[in-house]
Amino acid sequence: MKHKFILLVLIITSYSSVSIAQSYTVQSPDGKIKATVGLQDKINYSVTHEEDVVLAPSPISMQLSNGESLGVKPRLKNSKRNSVNETIQAPVYKRAQVKNNYNELVLNFRGDYSVIFRAYNDGVAYRFATNKKKDFNVLNEEATFNFNADHTAIVPYVKQERETSIEEQFWNSFENTYTHSPLTKLDSERLAFLPLVVVVAKDKKVVITEADLESYPGMYLINKNGNTALTGVFAPYPKKIEQGGHNKLQLLVKERENFIAKAAGTRTFPWRAMVISSEDKELADSDMVYKLASPSRVKDVSWIKPGKVAWDWWNDWNVSGVDFRAGINNPTYKYYIDFAAANNIEYVILDEGWAVNLQADLMQVVPEIDLQELIAYGKQKNVDIILWAGYHAFDRDMENVARHYADMGVKGFKVDFMDRDDQQAVDFYYRAAEVAAKHKLLLDFHGAYKPTGLQRTYPNVINFEGVHGLEQMKWSSPEVDQVTYDVTMPFIRMLAGPIDYTQGAMRNATRGNYRPINSEPMSQGTRTRQLAEYVVFESPINMLADNPTNYMKEAESTKFISAVPEVWDNTVALEGKIGEHIAIARRKGKEWYVGALTNWDAREMELDLSFMGEGNYKAEIFKDGINADRVASDYKHEIISVPQNRKLKISMAPGGGYVARIYQE
Repeated sequence: MKHKFILLVLIITSYSSVSIAQSYTVQSPDGKIKATVGLQDKINYSVTHEEDVVLAPSPISMQLSNGESLGVKPRLKNSKRNSVNETIQAPVYKRAQVKNNYNELVLNFRGDYSVIFRAYNDGVAYRFATNKKKDFNVLNEEATFNFNADHTAIVPYVKQERETSIEEQFWNSFENTYTHSPLTKLDSERLAFLPLVVVVAKDKKVVITEADLESYPGMYLINKNGNTALTGVFAPYPKKIEQGGHNKLQLLVKERENFIAKAAGTRTFPWRAMVISSEDKELADSDMVYKLASPSRVKDVSWIKPGKVAWDWWNDWNVSGVDFRAGINNPTYKYYIDFAAANNIEYVILDEGWAVNLQADLMQVVPEIDLQELIAYGKQKNVDIILWAGYHAFDRDMENVARHYADMGVKGFKVDFMDRDDQQAVDFYYRAAEVAAKHKLLLDFHGAYKPTGLQRTYPNVINFEGVHGLEQMKWSSPEVDQVTYDVTMPFIRMLAGPIDYTQGAMRNATRGNYRPINSEPMSQGTRTRQLAEYVVFESPINMLADNPTNYMKEAESTKFISAVPEVWDNTVALEGKIGEHIAIARRKGKEWYVGALTNWDAREMELDLSFMGEGNYKAEIFKDGINADRVASDYKHEIISVPQNRKLKISMAPGGGYVARIYQE
């Protein structure tokens, strides 16, 4: 009997060891990407692409306030597999339909939690899910990204001084240029915000980001130990908040809790996503975040109207040749409305200044502004009004503000200066989106973290900043290289979703001639570059950053900008190399638009347009003039025939661009 008991113990022990060493795999539909999930002391996973190691085994876990640690000593109940191949209808996006094709592995564990892995042809994602009876707090989440070599990383650090503490870095505007560095040389005292890139085997790229970030803090990454790993960092939940910051429109966290999130017992957590590419251009046309986001909660989207916006703030209200004093007043905004109407521009925005300063009260309008008169004047000319709002001013009286101004005829709000992504701040985005949708208002989130799919869940959330945009040229020194940023960001930040970059400068500067002038700002690079950015950059509500006086002097450029669509039926990434150049084609109806940008190197390219199909095509083009390397505003506008072989040869000046509208004869 004793021997039988020992044998039974050995069998159980042997079975447990096998169980602990269990591994599961999930592959992309095309078989090129494979995620392997190991169940040892912790859940860990690794990723390969065509047998190249993308991610070495990396542990994941979640520590709860009740003493549980999800993912630690996991006890598997069962596993399930699922395959999906569907088409998502995308009403406000860079294509009308999104192919959603993936294989899924669901691992259900004792302790009422699961981990879900998905493998797409362009990447991998995972998320935790719980099914508990009681609510809990999340003390911390272990999100580790281990790499098998000292790869190069391309990261946007939080824009703070190095001496700033980690705690202080949680308050930031999510806009910075990119640092290229070996993983081991990343600054161990500075947070990097998402998305970011790691260059792995054979120059393949992996972009790390997150999706479906609802009721949870955003993830930063850091390399604390000088090794080849990146580790997730999350802002703890606010404990004490005070009004302050820019014009008292922000909420400043003075003290934080010892946990990062309050969680309902049953819920899913954000997706940790990795987009993998063999060619850089694939990153500029990724749908990963959109695919992972929760479906739309807005049943009727027919009222959501993308469009162009005549914008006041960047150009400092500096109109000229008029008989009124320009500024924040009705005569100035009527001038903007007249300009918008003459150029078929859908909106005029009233940026900061229309509400009484330092009050954080959107019901107090300055005496120089009669909103009802402006709205009525715009309506006569088929131009609608969008209002700027500081974060706290909008948040403190959200329902009342939304109802009041929607009833008045305002069509949306640009909400600014959140500058946080802790759970409380993230919750604000969702509340604002829901309330705005209820009152049929658009939202443009400025001073915002990167998109994580909210634009799919609430399509009335039409744009996000979280980008080092043209506004930086009002104050940035010549050492700030915006031109190189422009051909880096589309492969990284734009992968997450639309960007409130605010292009359209009519004052343009070569590398040696640029300087910051706050009241009469200029762009780095050529005029044609500014036009091309309306095609290259994804932005469903797109600003014309310069002032109407300048646009009226540049009728050809203005006419073209005004006509470029804001949402598209299809998008094709043509060419691209991070930090060097990019070319994108987008279709609306029967017309194709092609936009290309280069860095500070003059460049010739041959674009393959064979996807357009049979027929004879003409192209209205803007290209850099022969002297654009000396006078950045020099351009040539002409009509050409698209070659029958569909090979379009283009050339760009240093800091230049190229843009074309292609149509059938």
